[in-house]
Amino acid sequence: MSVTLERKKVTVPALMAMKQRGEKIAALTAYDFLLANFLDEAGLDLVLVGDSVAMVFAGHETTLPITLEEIIYHTRAVRRGLKNALLVADLPFLSYQVSPEQAVLNAGRLLKEGGAEAVKLEGGSIMAETIRRLVQIGIPVIGHLGLTPQSINAFGGYALQAAHEASARRLLEEAVQLQEAGVFAIVLEKIPATVAREVTQVLKVPTIGIGAGPHCDGQILVTHDMLGLFEKFKPKFVRRFAEAGKLIREASAAYREEVKAGKFPTEQESY
Repeated sequence: MSVTLERKKVTVPALMAMKQRGEKIAALTAYDFLLANFLDEAGLDLVLVGDSVAMVFAGHETTLPITLEEIIYHTRAVRRGLKNALLVADLPFLSYQVSPEQAVLNAGRLLKEGGAEAVKLEGGSIMAETIRRLVQIGIPVIGHLGLTPQSINAFGGYALQAAHEASARRLLEEAVQLQEAGVFAIVLEKIPATVAREVTQVLKVPTIGIGAGPHCDGQILVTHDMLGLFEKFKPKFVRRFAEAGKLIREASAAYREEVKAGKFPTEQESY
């Protein structure tokens, strides 16, 4: 049975309306045309060209090395594979932190050259002015709080965030400030489910969780994690809906054996 769904184009207002009617938002990452096309046909609401591409595609240890030019390249490829899902691209490390002017220029390139429909950036209240500037000129923004991978050196690892009352209260305050600055959604990463629930209840804009429990307005995972393609480590919050890595190894080994044994190609596979 086909999983292709008949549906309308997802826009920023449409995504925000989903929260109001209690419809969960389903989001995944993509970095290439084929995968993006599969996700779109499966009915995903939002596809993110995440800076996670640095780790699961390019083999880096963190998200920090990926460049703006590389994100633009991957966004352009994903754009060709999407018809209905909202396309969001990450602003990579050091492409928006220097000044609001830098953020405007680089976010604009993601829309103009990459075909993104919105951008995502990490950080709390310190990014409020940057967000306001982007929104004022018509660039939709998703915020990102909790575990923000671009700050991994400051955190000293991938530990749970907002785990204490003071830090949980600060995260809530910053979420409200991002909303006031104009974000249309906020990603909450690796925080207690109780904290995510409170933030979700307080905010008028949707929350999209990754390791933030079931109470967020939506969920996102790195697709390579969800498919079992990235096997270097598996966070607690990841559920593998397939074991594609195992399948690829088995298929590749079978191909090798058939070639070595002279069983591929056959006459039916020859001209």
